[in-house]
Amino acid sequence: MATDLRVSLTDRCNLRCTYCMPPEGLEWLPKPELLTDDELLRLIRIGVTRLGITEVRFTGGEPLLRRGLVDIVSRTTALSPRPHTALTTNAIGLARTASALAEAGLDRVNVSLDTLRPDVFETLARRRRLDDVLAGLAAAADAGLTPVKVNAVLMRGVNDREAPELLRHCIAHGYELRFIEQMPLDAQHGWRRDTMITADEILRLLEGEFELVPADADTRGSAPAELFHVRGEAFPDGSPATVGVIGSVTRPFCGACDRVRLTADGQVRNCLFAREESDLRSLLRGGATDEEIAAGWRAAVAGKRPGHGIDDPSFLQPARPMSAIGG
Repeated sequence: MATDLRVSLTDRCNLRCTYCMPPEGLEWLPKPELLTDDELLRLIRIGVTRLGITEVRFTGGEPLLRRGLVDIVSRTTALSPRPHTALTTNAIGLARTASALAEAGLDRVNVSLDTLRPDVFETLARRRRLDDVLAGLAAAADAGLTPVKVNAVLMRGVNDREAPELLRHCIAHGYELRFIEQMPLDAQHGWRRDTMITADEILRLLEGEFELVPADADTRGSAPAELFHVRGEAFPDGSPATVGVIGSVTRPFCGACDRVRLTADGQVRNCLFAREESDLRSLLRGGATDEEIAAGWRAAVAGKRPGHGIDDPSFLQPARPMSAIGG
């Protein structure tokens, strides 16, 4: 059974990253279709108390745009057994909310940061908000939302040569960097495998300036990242510096995956690349009991396929983009 629940709080975002959505944005979900805070918390409670969920990660879209976020986190961390909680965010607005989120019980954050150069950031995200992201990262660290992890996607001819620069920056600030292969989840359906920067390429870019030593071959478990020690480098606290590479496309880890996803409109997805969803919102609003909802959830997870099938010629990209699915 899946133990890691990814909860999308909204499909809206305040960036327009080229690998995610078009410049004009998308047609957002109508408010009546979104789960209310109480509906969302009921599903999280069912997952934690009846289905063995031990980690809850809040995603989007951009989860900081959800007005009730701090209260949602507080009510989630008050559950028994208490789940580990995390937030995946672009960090715009995190400088204002990091302390409140920490007080609510949030354990840590993952922040998307693809470049340290303002002009490249504007090219990728179509917004001039790099300073806000960097301020949000610093605020998260100051609030104790650690380890602060940074997610970076490299785009050929745009930011691919920045890999060593990003790693140096993260090591210097105590952030744990994870490079992620670009995945076929863009709203434009323009992803092409032959233009994607692969995990092997990412490692070659780093190995041009760093010596990397595999760190977790025997202990990786369900973690998506292959972890490497950066020999000769240390975080500010003196611990060995590390970097991770998430090769979702070329180095899939489907056999160890323990994730299940809940969309902002109450649909369960048993795989990031699934084309099918199971409707829990209708059960909620139709008067179903907790056990009936749990049964529907179990059935959804039980139907998970053995792999995402991206290498299969018959693979079809999910109809929903990443912003609507949630990371």
